[in-house]
Amino acid sequence: MHDINQKAKELAQRLEKLKGTYDLTERKKELVELEVLTLDPNLWDNQENARKILQKLDSLKKEIDEFESISEDIITLVELSVDSEITSDFEREVEKLEKRLEKLELTAFLSGIYDAKNALVSIHAGQGGTEAMDWASMLYRMYLRFCERRGWKTETIDISEGEEAGIKSVTFKVEGQYAYGYLKGEAGTHRLVRQSPFNADKLRQTSFALVEVLPELEELDLPDIEIKDEDLDWQFFRSSSQGGQNVQKVSTAVRVKHIPTGITVTAQTERFQEQNRKIALNLLRSKLWLLEQAKEAAEKKDLKGEYRPASWGNQIRSYVLHPYKMVKDLRTEVESSNPDAVLDGEIDQFIEAELQKLQQNPERK
Repeated sequence: MHDINQKAKELAQRLEKLKGTYDLTERKKELVELEVLTLDPNLWDNQENARKILQKLDSLKKEIDEFESISEDIITLVELSVDSEITSDFEREVEKLEKRLEKLELTAFLSGIYDAKNALVSIHAGQGGTEAMDWASMLYRMYLRFCERRGWKTETIDISEGEEAGIKSVTFKVEGQYAYGYLKGEAGTHRLVRQSPFNADKLRQTSFALVEVLPELEELDLPDIEIKDEDLDWQFFRSSSQGGQNVQKVSTAVRVKHIPTGITVTAQTERFQEQNRKIALNLLRSKLWLLEQAKEAAEKKDLKGEYRPASWGNQIRSYVLHPYKMVKDLRTEVESSNPDAVLDGEIDQFIEAELQKLQQNPERK
């Protein structure tokens, strides 16, 4: 009983501390500003911008409602812990409230300049042929399921299918409040160990895939990064993402190479060329931003994890399906003995543990 009373007090203290960093007044002010924008009769003249405004309005409203709900629940909790008999149901409520508070604390920590942005996620199969391509497709499904659980919308920008199975690479956009902030820690090499389903002898096989995560950045976000028309080499081709009766008859897919850096990006899932051009430019802009981050990090004398590029060899997590079952994050030591659930999108514990580690070591942010 004493432990539960103490935990209730600790939750109240954590809430007070959170109020110091979570500017509720400022967030409510932003909410009002967004609501005013929705009253503009010309809002839907730009459908994409309107959708973003409504998306942000909905996310912010849910966030504020949750903060106020948690505040009321903690006040009630403290009162009950003093005046009432502690029951097992009460203990469970305390545990639920603590988990809710932890999620809100993580959201408050996501204060990076682009943390609230949508995310652009790319997955690349490593060496190993069909095995690695199948592993890349498994990761792709894992992230789609995770996003679905959170109510985030996903849109595939470009995908290169494997010859026999799986995918060589895929890039998709995740639309949701703090999508980039939550997913940025997933960047790095993911390792799979299992019995090969593509080998008659079912030999144990190790496969690798690289995950890259970028914020979706538009021209207004990066006024210092200029993309000149003469620096772009555009190619147009028929999309390979549709087949059968819907096969593309015109060249709507685009590929653009940034000549000064050699960076090449592709967008092919939209039905109109101009839409794919815009998506490709945003993706290119994000990659140029990443390149600038790498240059800045290289110029620093002390690289204490201030910037961690998604590169081969930067292994962050291991998924073992044979001879035992275990998923282990090599940065936080968080483990799960249920890889099936993890590969079905239940990766919250890994993401939140990495965010908590960043919270404790802000220089790594």
